[in-house]
Amino acid sequence: MGLVKPTHLFIQAGVGALAASVIGFYHALFGQDAPKCIVVEPDEAPCIFESALADDGKPHSVTGALDTIMAGLACGDPSPIAWEILNKNADAFIKVPDYVAAKGMRIYATPLSGDPLIISGESGAVTLGAFASIMQYPELEDLRKALELDENSQVLFINTEGNTDPVHFRQIIWEGANPVPKEHWITI
Repeated sequence: MGLVKPTHLFIQAGVGALAASVIGFYHALFGQDAPKCIVVEPDEAPCIFESALADDGKPHSVTGALDTIMAGLACGDPSPIAWEILNKNADAFIKVPDYVAAKGMRIYATPLSGDPLIISGESGAVTLGAFASIMQYPELEDLRKALELDENSQVLFINTEGNTDPVHFRQIIWEGANPVPKEHWITI
């Protein structure tokens, strides 16, 4: 069994250290042939996203409550060292609402035939939720095309969190907390 080089890497960010480490590794290993690297953050704590949006090469902090179910990503101050790597090497920066992380948790917890069951917390599942949303929602078609995501994509997710809050995990998985808005429901 050989390894397949991913075409895309979705990685979550708080201060950016993990994202910078992983993206830096893939760029050191593959250079210009590195996978497309997409950094995902909570929309209530988007310090990396806002740094990219400023487009001045500097890290930018965000303030406020940083109120998100993705507690491990609720960071307002990006690491300057991480930002330098991400600014040079990440291909896209995305901020998403909490329901996207909850969607990722539900997908991991209810796998399709042949896929493994993964018990994931919010911060670990946000990348899968973001990817699934990009692939599913018609209004994200331009983003999907810009990222060159299609049925041939080999996507790598790095899940950094298990069930760290059993009560909230059950509220999301069993009770439907943080639901996907109805306009985004799958229809057949």
